[in-house]
Amino acid sequence: MRACDQQQQTAATTNSGAEAPERVNTPQGGARPHRRGRRLLAALLSASLLGQALPAGAQALMPGMDEAHPGFQQIKIGYVQWGKKKITLSLSQNPPDDLGVAGALSGIKDNNTTGSFTKQQFSLTVDKVEDTDGALASLKALHDAGVGFIVTDVPADTLLAMADSDAGKASTIFNVEAKDERLREDDCRANVVHVQPSYSMLADALAQYLIVKKWPRWFLLTGALPEDQLFADALKRAATRFGGQIVEERHFDETDTARRTDSGHVQVVKQMAVFTQNAPDYDIALAADESEIFGSYVPYRTWDPRPVAGSAGLIPTVWTPNHEQWAGYQMQGRFYDLNHRLMFSRDANAWTAVRMVGDSALKAKSDDTQKIKTELFSDGFSIAAFKGQKLTIRKWNHQLRQPILLADGYTVVSVSPQEGFLHPTSLLDTMGYDEPESTCKF
Repeated sequence: MRACDQQQQTAATTNSGAEAPERVNTPQGGARPHRRGRRLLAALLSASLLGQALPAGAQALMPGMDEAHPGFQQIKIGYVQWGKKKITLSLSQNPPDDLGVAGALSGIKDNNTTGSFTKQQFSLTVDKVEDTDGALASLKALHDAGVGFIVTDVPADTLLAMADSDAGKASTIFNVEAKDERLREDDCRANVVHVQPSYSMLADALAQYLIVKKWPRWFLLTGALPEDQLFADALKRAATRFGGQIVEERHFDETDTARRTDSGHVQVVKQMAVFTQNAPDYDIALAADESEIFGSYVPYRTWDPRPVAGSAGLIPTVWTPNHEQWAGYQMQGRFYDLNHRLMFSRDANAWTAVRMVGDSALKAKSDDTQKIKTELFSDGFSIAAFKGQKLTIRKWNHQLRQPILLADGYTVVSVSPQEGFLHPTSLLDTMGYDEPESTCKF
């Protein structure tokens, strides 16, 4: 099924539009509205009865529960969604409107499945924002409504502003999108948990595989925007760390493409060949193009016949719809049944964040925010996330350590850390800044 068809079937779950009720057949052959509409009504009614004001335009959802149960412990999670949608090079890969939110809702449903036995009920309040001021206002409203755990996919500067606000300091914020290294190092915050891997973790995961393959000579192609340089810097660090060699770095200076013109692909084929001509001998081209200006145009268009990795070709990622190992196939199926589309990296990060709260609440046997937080940051905390081993939080910068998938768009080619890269405490700490390297001071 094409991605655009999947997006048309996906129901919006944010304040950008009302969700179309799903129709299911009854034994008598009639039709009735899906229960999710009743869940939404029950959640909103519950908040209203408790006198709690939701952020303007926000929606509260409790998938997995038919109604609010007064006898259950109530654990509330917020999602501050960045409303500025990213436009990708490939039209079929444009992100769905509920990217991330759908993963969080899946996590709420899984939490409530367990909660139905432990008398704990989880709800998600979603608010879409367009700028930092909107994010701060949403965070304050969520805090005032008794929401102590916030999942967010906002940019780095907005995340820092949220963490430093009065409402943010009283909350635990889960970063599911920003990869910036400074958020884990010089600008780290004790009230932020980074579910999203950093640029250095992704670069190290890729570098380990390239060294195992004996492809040590790298031709680095770097984009013109700041986030491109951040990834390029991480790749350079990985080369130094693992024995790779950047034979040359070239900068792609364009900040836009001709992808929407009739002759765009013809221009790109010629342009990319010229751009990569006369390079020193290299094993693989690495594209550092987080802005998606040129990276997808590198494979099959270089002057020399070489593989491509980084932002295109072989991509280091936290999740891919093609991940099937370690019960990943079952997770993909459950997600599709609930959301009617494929599961992407931000969905997986948001699901993990929500499940971290759920697992901590289960162990705390409480809906008290502080008790849940104590469990979350305890030495024994871990979370299972369909990646072959338990995920844990690094104490020195609150980065979630985890395996990194290396995917080509069709299969998972490999999973890092690679065999042979050793560490005295955790092999996962061979990726990213280890404790002795960290500059984070909470």
